[in-house]
Amino acid sequence: MERSRLSIWYSGRVQGVGFRFATKQTAMGFDVTGTVKNLPDGRVELIVEGTKNELEEFQQAVRESGLARFIKDEQTAWGPATGEFRGFEIIR
Repeated sequence: MERSRLSIWYSGRVQGVGFRFATKQTAMGFDVTGTVKNLPDGRVELIVEGTKNELEEFQQAVRESGLARFIKDEQTAWGPATGEFRGFEIIR
């Protein structure tokens, strides 16, 4: 199956609440690779690769993991997978 890349920028109260850790834990249940990191402007950036269906399910699972209450807005961008990631990690 063809792999895609999904980039999501979360805003709201998404730093200092365990957002990156919960996202990494959620990723363990999916066939995805990527990174999650805090941005200097207070947002969190998630870049993840997998099949389009898997990415859509993962995106929904992030919301359902208890993080939805912290998210005010999500900006998304889709593109082709680059294959640059091995596993899923938090960038500090």
